Amino acid sequence: MELRSAEAVSSRLLGLTQRSVSEDLGCRRGEFSRKHYGSVELLISSDADGAIQRAGRFRVENGSSDENTDYTPGTWHRTDVHLENPEYYTRWYFKYFLGKVHQNYIGTDSEKNPFFLSVVLSDQNNQRVPQYHSILWRKTGTQKICLPYSPTKTLSVKSILSAMSLEKFEKSPREIFHPEIQKDLLVLEEQEGSVNFKFGVLYAKDGQLTDDEMFSNETGSESFQRFLHLLGDTITLKGWTGYRGGLDTKNDTTGTCSIYTVYQGHEIMFHVSTMLPYSRENKQQVERKRHIGNDIVTIVFQEGEESSTAFKPSMIRSHFTHIFALVRYNKQNDSYRLKIFSEESVPLFGPPLPSPPVFTNHQEFRDFLLVKLINGEKATLETPTFSQKRQRTLDMLIRSLYQDLMPDLHKNMLNRRSFSDVLPESPKSTRKKEEARQAEFVRLGQALKLKTTVRGDTPATLATASFCKKEPWESQSFCSNFPHEVVCADSWGQSLLVSTDAGILLIDDGQPSVQVFDKTLQIKQMHVLEALDLLIARTDKGKDSRLLVFRLSAVQKDIETKQMIRSKYDCRENKLERTKGCHLYAINTHHGSELRIVVAIRNKLLLITKKYNPCNSLTSSSLLSLPESPVDEFQYIREICLSDPPVVMTLVDGPTGDSDNMICVAYRHQFDLVNESTGESYRLHHVEANKVNFVAAIDVYEDGEAGLLLCYNYVCQYRKVCPFNGGSPLIQSSAYDFHFSWNQVPYAVVCAFPYILAFTTDSIEIRLVVNGNLVHTAVVPELQLVASRSDIYFKATAAVRGSSHSSSKEMSSRSSPQTPTACEMAECPLSSSEGEISGKNLYKIPLSNLVGRSIERPLKSPLTPKVITTPTSSGVTSLPVTHSLSLSRMEIKEIASRTRKELLGLLDEPIPKMEGAQKQKKAPRRQSDPKQGAVRSTSSDRYIKGCKSHTEAAEGREEPECAIGY
Repeated sequence: MELRSAEAVSSRLLGLTQRSVSEDLGCRRGEFSRKHYGSVELLISSDADGAIQRAGRFRVENGSSDENTDYTPGTWHRTDVHLENPEYYTRWYFKYFLGKVHQNYIGTDSEKNPFFLSVVLSDQNNQRVPQYHSILWRKTGTQKICLPYSPTKTLSVKSILSAMSLEKFEKSPREIFHPEIQKDLLVLEEQEGSVNFKFGVLYAKDGQLTDDEMFSNETGSESFQRFLHLLGDTITLKGWTGYRGGLDTKNDTTGTCSIYTVYQGHEIMFHVSTMLPYSRENKQQVERKRHIGNDIVTIVFQEGEESSTAFKPSMIRSHFTHIFALVRYNKQNDSYRLKIFSEESVPLFGPPLPSPPVFTNHQEFRDFLLVKLINGEKATLETPTFSQKRQRTLDMLIRSLYQDLMPDLHKNMLNRRSFSDVLPESPKSTRKKEEARQAEFVRLGQALKLKTTVRGDTPATLATASFCKKEPWESQSFCSNFPHEVVCADSWGQSLLVSTDAGILLIDDGQPSVQVFDKTLQIKQMHVLEALDLLIARTDKGKDSRLLVFRLSAVQKDIETKQMIRSKYDCRENKLERTKGCHLYAINTHHGSELRIVVAIRNKLLLITKKYNPCNSLTSSSLLSLPESPVDEFQYIREICLSDPPVVMTLVDGPTGDSDNMICVAYRHQFDLVNESTGESYRLHHVEANKVNFVAAIDVYEDGEAGLLLCYNYVCQYRKVCPFNGGSPLIQSSAYDFHFSWNQVPYAVVCAFPYILAFTTDSIEIRLVVNGNLVHTAVVPELQLVASRSDIYFKATAAVRGSSHSSSKEMSSRSSPQTPTACEMAECPLSSSEGEISGKNLYKIPLSNLVGRSIERPLKSPLTPKVITTPTSSGVTSLPVTHSLSLSRMEIKEIASRTRKELLGLLDEPIPKMEGAQKQKKAPRRQSDPKQGAVRSTSSDRYIKGCKSHTEAAEGREEPECAIGY
């Protein structure tokens, strides 16, 4: 083999070791800042004479964390707009339980507080992923979890309550058989908040400083009228049958007209100050203040230039309004500017304002504003003012319901069997009686569901079919029909280095895989560090386990020359000393000054660092000065002893890097922080649970200060770590700490600001890091996370698609009521034959899509990114954009009337499908006014068919499996 010159090798290696876009982003994704969500300020309002009137502390969002920062135009054009905690994912009882056969239990805990438990076996989105959905109703709120279904193992009530950390009872749970319980439980769920909203709209002229002046404006300007036209449609209140938001729809006592719209299934009524009754004798305009002053969220449209006196929330006398959205219109560039004021106690909510917060696209502004207002009202309900009232109401309802059921404890309404198995079918001995009870149970539940839909209280998106928009978490096909079992992997540039049962493979999109190591080398954990030209791997298991170090350039050379495929026996010179028997290792994710490795050997920790760090990136001179063996680059520092072997281990960088670096370890029932320099251990968090499943401890850095996301069981906690006194961590409760719960126990958690993703065996749960709010749940059958240090790779039978939302008022309706839209189709293509098994593919979620939209500056890379194409053979093709056909309120009432008769057995013929002529007759009324949002959707038709199916089942015919997926 011909030898190449050192200069040529150095030049080639420089090209190989240049960092990819994903790796650059990977170094940033663990850094987040709440400054994007504004800062708290003391706001003081004064009258025309300068006298102070009121003062208050508000979080001010103005789109920029630093006013002196020179933002490059286009670097942050907009942020991703998501409804947080959408009812489609949070209103479980309506979605999964109501109108389906399920079980309800009643009991009291050790403190004699009553509780209710609901359990149903359902299929997620028809993905052939059966799961138990469980809801625990207590005075402190509802707790929801998913539990896996096993056909060979039944699930007991005791095990469900144990998973919800409820293990001691004053009275054991008993099953409730009466179908009327569905109505009571639906009322309990509705205490979480309304699915419809009312927002105030206050018009303020230039120079107005008091609320009396603002409320006294009889009419608005032309720009204000255009803004109202953008928000929604003008409706006549008298005779209005939709959501009225507290306005009078009979006698015109609250005005004759108002502004109304529907956004993503939410009905919204705006209380417009200039449309509410005006009184010349009453300077305070009490009638207007009675409505707008009792709105949680108020839009203030202020005229005048930006240099004029700005609006302040303290100008408004209201103890109820917590959020103000200040809107200004600029005639010169036809743009809107937005500023948000939130009362200090309101939790953070998104989306964060773009920088600068100027919108030239009016439909984008409308989408952003409505999502911001809806998220803001939901966040306000978590403040002490509202949460305490809700808790008292919930406690009262639960106790009242418990007392109503107590007299029937010994009757047929309650069953004495405690901790009975949750079975999809009833015991054979009582099959006929049970079938009759289930038929009545389903009939009443379906009727209740229909009544709720007609009333307009259906959770968002359940009553609205809509088009698909591209979401940042959508995946791309990376490798089709991957036949091997994956052990671990890490990205290498645009490729993926994978440890499989057939050896170590290098996979590139659209290219055949390349064997790097044979199957004698079993790698259990690996890190590809391109900037340092290193591959770190933990091999084998038990006493034979070792830590190996390779040069990426040497591995690349073997691949290019096809010289050899290394085996386990060719790697003897790559073993790090003292690492025999290691079961876990961790590296620092932000290796700016030096690379640190902590190796766990039972209850011992070995700290190893890299000797040679001439610079952060490799140059030709540094490449030639490196030692021949990569093992020689590392040095052993010290050994630290723990009380138990760690299950999870994470390195935390201190602010100075001098004696303040720490190691977070998880074992037994606790997370501890260990000082790398002294070996001292500090208790970070104790887990109050009998069984602990440690998932991860993720180091994140908020404005340079270290924090940890501690994930175990269903819980994810954020704890801030503040070093002081020579590096000892200050561990105490902080106002910055928060926690949230997953719906399922994940086996892996990935942080990519602003998102945090939890991976289970069949779903990806996506939340926001700053507040833990849910934004999307993707059902992905047979899911296995492969790599996540830069881009996210996973193996599954289906890709991740975006959520469905109605974006703007201009979406016209074209699809048939009987044809499901693209978003309603299964994410996984079903097998053509019953016995056929679909192959698993490798998919990729680019980190630049998740992180790149929320950073101030684009991160450049010398490499040209690849154009990703999805092969049609993989069965994962891009979905067409479809639009929904909305049903009018009268159409729904007509269908509801027919369905009620059918449920009561008064109508024998099936419900007729809506003919094309009828659709054409109804559609022009909607299409003539493109601003009107979809009031109802095609899902109502599919729902009606579901009612009929259950009725047929009650009559003895076969009941089809029915499940509404994520």
